[in-house]
Amino acid sequence: MGILQELLKDIPLPKMAKVKQTFDPTAVDNFSEALRQELDKEAIKNRIKPGMEVAIAVGSRGIDQLVEMTRITVEFLQELGAKPFIVPSMGSHGGATAAGQKAVLAHLGVTEDSVGCEIRSSMEVVKIGELENGLPVYIDKYASKADGIVVINRVKPHTAFRGKVESGVMKMISIGLGKQKGAEACHQLGFKHMAEHVPAMAKIALAKMPFLFAVATVENSFDKVAKVAVLASEEIEEKEPELQKLAKSLLPKLFFDQIDVLVIDQIGKNISGDGMDPNVTGRYPTPYAYGGPEVTKMVVLDLTEETEGNANGVGTADFTTQRLVDKMDREATYANGLTSTVVGPTHISTALPNDKLAIQAAVKTCNIFDFTKVKLVRIQNTLKVGEIEVSEALLDYVNNHPNLEQISDVYDLSFNEEGNLK
Repeated sequence: MGILQELLKDIPLPKMAKVKQTFDPTAVDNFSEALRQELDKEAIKNRIKPGMEVAIAVGSRGIDQLVEMTRITVEFLQELGAKPFIVPSMGSHGGATAAGQKAVLAHLGVTEDSVGCEIRSSMEVVKIGELENGLPVYIDKYASKADGIVVINRVKPHTAFRGKVESGVMKMISIGLGKQKGAEACHQLGFKHMAEHVPAMAKIALAKMPFLFAVATVENSFDKVAKVAVLASEEIEEKEPELQKLAKSLLPKLFFDQIDVLVIDQIGKNISGDGMDPNVTGRYPTPYAYGGPEVTKMVVLDLTEETEGNANGVGTADFTTQRLVDKMDREATYANGLTSTVVGPTHISTALPNDKLAIQAAVKTCNIFDFTKVKLVRIQNTLKVGEIEVSEALLDYVNNHPNLEQISDVYDLSFNEEGNLK
């Protein structure tokens, strides 16, 4: 028995129970119809001219209805005689390569066949201006040559800063369409200034380039579209903050103020840019964002298949598994930190041989007197928190909370011969 196993062999793991979390289920009933109604507004249709080439910016997030949203937008433009094409707009994601970014879109279901138009992927950019402090503003080469530009994105709270606009349309314009160089420029002076730099860079791009409109969605806590809005280019600055407020009110959460140990089965770039959404975990990569539970120790067990080895976020946790580390693509992971300038999330947290030891390590170090009373919460990932697992010590709290319901008897966590959760 190794020294780690010896140190952890007597650390007890609590009995668990399944718990249902209740959120506002508001969702768009017929997404296709709702989007077509928005697109068919005269103020939108009138800006499309026959023969114009239109670049449609599509990002790297696993957004609800992304393929449908993109396909309908393509069809709308084609019906009016325009010639749309897709431009991957994801900063440095996809390993900061043209082929990698096209592959990211394919993983999300966005292909030339599925949306009905060409995808033009390049990491080349054109400088279109600079901020007063000298930071350059870039835009994708193909988009710069288009007669019109359309942006498709979800609006939601950012994971590393707070402002009137965070993740959404203006960030897609300033960082997504700016590719690796644009992302690098916007992050150059750190997240302390992002709330100022994102809209400032976007305003320069909106003023200098032929942006037509943006298709923006807000999702509910179950990752389903709660609202879809098509914003004319001149409406973006005014109306995106309203969508941001709605997104914050619908944000999924864990209804606990304090958690001793939070176990997360999977992290990945398809879950969040940070691998796991800090708005859910309460663990942020910078001091410029806040909210969520106070978590003493956090464990991440594995990577999603879709993240293709990008383990950004693992450094935010206290413990992980050797399985996750073995799957890690360090170049793709470190590229994130080098671009964002926030390298803590790309560190490798303390890695244990298996799930059981990683969870025991978190319990041992969570600074409570009686390990049998550990307040432990387990989630699959930060997108799926409608049903979670909690330890016995939290059940009284659960049974007195209006948004929580115990839906199983207590049971022991089950591990296979390798010590990993079944």
